[in-house]
Amino acid sequence: MIAQSRPFGQRYAFVVVAVIFLCLLIAAGLRSAPAVMMLPLEESFGWRRDVVSLAAAIGIFLYGLTGPFAAALMERIGLRRTLLASLVLMSGSTALSLLMTEPWHLLLTWGVFSGVGSGAVATVLGATIVNRWFKTNRGLVMGLMSASAATGLLVFLPLLAALAQSGGWKPVAIAIAVATACLVPLVYLLVPERPASIGMVRYGADVDDVPPVPPASQGNFLTHTLSTLRRAAGTRVFWYLFATFFICGFTTNGLVGTHLIAFCGDMGIGQVQAAGLLSLMGIFDLIGTTLSGWLTDRFDPRKLLGVYYGIRGLSLIYLPYSGFSSTSLIIFAVLYGLDWIATVPPTLRLSNEAFGDRSGPIVFGWIVAGHQVGAAAAAFFGGTMRELQGNYELAFLIAGMTAIAAACISLLINTSRPAFEPEPRAA
Repeated sequence: MIAQSRPFGQRYAFVVVAVIFLCLLIAAGLRSAPAVMMLPLEESFGWRRDVVSLAAAIGIFLYGLTGPFAAALMERIGLRRTLLASLVLMSGSTALSLLMTEPWHLLLTWGVFSGVGSGAVATVLGATIVNRWFKTNRGLVMGLMSASAATGLLVFLPLLAALAQSGGWKPVAIAIAVATACLVPLVYLLVPERPASIGMVRYGADVDDVPPVPPASQGNFLTHTLSTLRRAAGTRVFWYLFATFFICGFTTNGLVGTHLIAFCGDMGIGQVQAAGLLSLMGIFDLIGTTLSGWLTDRFDPRKLLGVYYGIRGLSLIYLPYSGFSSTSLIIFAVLYGLDWIATVPPTLRLSNEAFGDRSGPIVFGWIVAGHQVGAAAAAFFGGTMRELQGNYELAFLIAGMTAIAAACISLLINTSRPAFEPEPRAA
C-alpha cells in the first residue's frame, strides 16, 4: 500500500512528473530501438528491411491505438495499475524476443506485445498526469513530458547503436528489458493514484478545488471510449487535429525515427555517427518542446502549429539534397530537432479547449492514435520505398510536402465554441 503522505506539498506533483518522464523516456527508447536493430537483424537472420519495418510499423500502430483505451482504463481501474501492467508487458515482450528465430516472432514481440504495452506509456499518459495533477502551467509541463521522447533519443540511441554495432541486436533487447523492469518499483513507490490520494489538490489550485470527474471512471470503459470517439468524430475540429497529428507521426518517428539511421547508412555514414545525429536532434527538441510548452501558455496554438509544421516540411525537403556533409547534417538536425515533438503542447491545448477537461484526455488519445497511424504508415512506407527504388529520397520529399499541408490545416482549426456538450455526470 502506498504511503498516504508526501514531502514538498503541492510541489510533489513534480516528483510524479519526474517518474512519469522516466517512463516516457524508456518507452521512447523502446520504440526507437528498431531503428538501430534494422541492420543487425538483416545481417543475423537475412530478413529484408521491409520485414523489420513491418514489425516497427505494427508496434507504432498499436502504440497509438492503445492510447485512448489506456486513458479510459486509467480512470476505470487506476493509473498505477494500468502503468505497472504496461511496464511488465514491455519488459517481458522485449526479453522474450531474445528467443526469436522466425520473422513472426519479431512481429509478435517487437510489434504486437511491445506496441500494446508501450501504448499506455505514451503521450496520453502525459496528458492524464497533466490534467490530474496540474491546474496551472499545463503547457509547460506537457512540453517537459513531450520532451521525454527527445531525451530518449539523446540518452538511448548512441548507447543502443554502440551495443548493436559491437554485439548485434541482442544486447539492445537486453538493455531495453532491464531498463523497463527497473521502472516498476519506482512507479509503485512514488506515483500516487491522484493528488487526493495523499491529501493534496492539483498544483496551482485552491484548497477547495474539485477536479472534474471523468465519465470513464464510471461504467464500461470500452463503451465510453468508443462513444467519445463517435461524438468527437462528428466535429470538424477533431478531424483537423487528427489530420495534423497523422502527418506529425508520418514525418517524425514513423519516417525519421525509423529510417534515418538506415538512410545515413546508405550514404556511407556509420550507425553510431547517425545515432549521434538523432541525439543532436534530441538536444534541440528538448529545448524546442519545452519552449513550445511555454509559448502554448501565452500564444495562439494554431499559429504555433503552422510555424512548426512549416519548418519541419522544409527541413525534410532539404535533407535529400543536403549532400550529407557534416555541416549540412548539423543544419538539418537543428532545424528539424527544434520542432520534433513541439506540436504536442499546442495540440493538447486545442483538444482541451474544444472538448473540455473531462473528455479532452480521451479525445486527445484518439488524436494521438492518428499520430501513430501516420507513424506506422511512414515506417512501412519508408521501408517499401527503399526496397522498390533503392533509396529514401522520394519518401522524404513526400513527407516534407505533407508537413507543409499540415501547416495550412492548422490555421483552419477553430475552438471558440465547445465541440460538443459535456456528458452529464452520473448521479
